[in-house]
Amino acid sequence: MSSNNPTAALLEAIKELNKVIESLNKQLQQKEEEAARIQKERDLEIKLLREQIEYFKKQKFGPKSEKTSVITGQLVMPEVLERGQFDEAEESAEEDVLPEITTKKKTRKGYSREKVLASLPTEERIYGLSEDDKVCSVDGSKLSYVGKKYLRAEIEYIPATVKVIHVYKENWECRTCRAAERSYIQEASVPQPLLQHSMASPSSVAWTMYQKYVNHLPLYRQSKDWSNLGLEISRGTLSSWIIKTTDEYLKPVVDQLRTHLLKENCLHVDETPVQVLKEPGRNNRTKSYMWVYSTIAESKAPIRIYDYCPGRSAEFVVEFLKDYSGFLHVDAYSAYGKVKNATLCYCWAHARRKYAEAMPKDLKSKEATLVKQGLEFCNKLFKFEDKLKSLAPEERKEQRLLLEKPVLEAYWSWVETSIVTVPPKQKIGQALQYSLNQKTGLMNYLMDGHCQISNNTAENSIRPFTVGRKNWLFSGSPKGAASSAAVYSIVETAKANGLNPHKYLQKLLEELPQMKESGTTDLELVMPWNDKIRKTCS
Repeated sequence: MSSNNPTAALLEAIKELNKVIESLNKQLQQKEEEAARIQKERDLEIKLLREQIEYFKKQKFGPKSEKTSVITGQLVMPEVLERGQFDEAEESAEEDVLPEITTKKKTRKGYSREKVLASLPTEERIYGLSEDDKVCSVDGSKLSYVGKKYLRAEIEYIPATVKVIHVYKENWECRTCRAAERSYIQEASVPQPLLQHSMASPSSVAWTMYQKYVNHLPLYRQSKDWSNLGLEISRGTLSSWIIKTTDEYLKPVVDQLRTHLLKENCLHVDETPVQVLKEPGRNNRTKSYMWVYSTIAESKAPIRIYDYCPGRSAEFVVEFLKDYSGFLHVDAYSAYGKVKNATLCYCWAHARRKYAEAMPKDLKSKEATLVKQGLEFCNKLFKFEDKLKSLAPEERKEQRLLLEKPVLEAYWSWVETSIVTVPPKQKIGQALQYSLNQKTGLMNYLMDGHCQISNNTAENSIRPFTVGRKNWLFSGSPKGAASSAAVYSIVETAKANGLNPHKYLQKLLEELPQMKESGTTDLELVMPWNDKIRKTCS
């Protein structure tokens, strides 16, 4: 019947068409949703790429300080961040529109020229009149002396000098024994040479080490300095001095320092890459690493140990700390988790740095708001730590639990709430996830009042090595790298104990050959906290 009913057939056709239209609309909606999703992903990808570009620009050109001025309301201008810092050479202005600027001369707190000059030898240099000038130009009378007028103090630099020391020893004979046909000769005692069949002396080797590892002066430049002083001495010879004296005398001192280090309850650890040539079975471009192990700032016997290793794997830090039990202040590198009997305290400065790196160019954006909140939490903890640093460890622990634990609880609640609101690939998402991943380690500093909130001590300890590396670029051999590690251990430990590193190096190179010759094995006599050492090397 429906076939004979045009109306019913038409309705059926319309119904089918509606289904088709509905299906097409659904497909269109899906396509639009898919397009929107793709566009959203593209927008996010573009945002992430721009964020990454800004991050790299700040890393390369931005200020290196981690001070978070955005927290105090002194927002860093985007154009300043873009350039890194104000550069007068890149700015120009008409002279007539420049306002007059008056500046107050800054002086270092506690600085006094008189105090600085007090320990130096002095000499008076008086400029007088010639005999001809001691006559009055008006009436020809002879002039009378009325005194001298003080004008200024100057610092005179006296260049170093090199001299050759010819060493002899006296021989004394008993003539009575000689007459009786007995041989009796008394020889004077002579200090042992630093190196056999070498012109090296404690003073020359100590100076070479000091120049390279404290003043960061490469050996080829030192060779030129020696030449200017009248002595032609090659870079290879200077290098040989360092390696041989380190192997023979300094490494046992470093081993003794390591023994003391491993008895500490809290340590700081960090590592940095170093390029070493001529490593067996390795390409010259392969990264090696210098590890640094440091006592806490409050230690009564401050120690800094540098350890050269051909890699960054866990086996090296595990081997070094195999006899250690206590707290380790470290970054989030997974190798540290392999150390047995160690409780890891992760660094809050690293957590804060993640937020600083996440600061977007648009300071009014949602991401910027979250960054500021994260920085505020971190800065609050550091402010408390600054107030508590003078307290005894037990009292500091109590105050931390009272003041900082509530802040930490609020922080973790904020992290868990905020992390679901931002894409995980964004810098702010990464910063939040970093904290969440390291939660246990970031909380562990509350366990002991000796523990620190950051690993800055290790980072500050490794900085002299990184500065030196910029100048000498690489080590010529594994032996050279190991020697550098030993000397850095000596000089940085000396500085941590308030010693003059040059004086301490020279003292060691004077004393250790004599101790070796006499069979003395008590290296405590030359530890940087020994009273005699402190008296002669301060």
